[in-house]
Amino acid sequence: MTAVEFSFHIGKVSKSLKPFAMKLTRDYEEANDLLQDTLLKAFTNRDKYTEGTNLKAWLYTIMKNTFITNYQRMVRKNTFIDTSDNLHYINSMESSTDNTAMSTFAMNDIDNAVKSLDEAYKMPFMMYFRGFKYHEIAEKLDIPIGTVKNRIHIARKELKDKLHMYAYWN
Repeated sequence: MTAVEFSFHIGKVSKSLKPFAMKLTRDYEEANDLLQDTLLKAFTNRDKYTEGTNLKAWLYTIMKNTFITNYQRMVRKNTFIDTSDNLHYINSMESSTDNTAMSTFAMNDIDNAVKSLDEAYKMPFMMYFRGFKYHEIAEKLDIPIGTVKNRIHIARKELKDKLHMYAYWN
């Protein structure tokens, strides 16, 4: 097949490559670049194309492989490689520090909210929080189990209202 014939056949098929390039890249400019790279590789390697086979499939394969190669190149370029002698140090937990400022503020707010509860609600709530069962709290405080459940419910509701600013905090 001559270069002119090859060009003619690629010209007919190349219009169907653009949507595939858009699907792969999801970006108009990158799709144009990918299409150009594909056509350039096709022209450069036209001697490898076997006449009579599916030209469209051959071009799709070139495009897919070009996209994958470009993607892998981008990932490698953005990967940090530690060249120090102390390779384990970068991933060790000894070198990291936690920013505990937000959790410290939250714990202070929680402590203050619990301290501000009425004693009738605070004691059953704290016992429940520490793992006591309802019947154990009722025995210890000498109050009915229904009262224990009600006081814990009220304490939780009050704490929820007082700590509403942490409702969506991660």
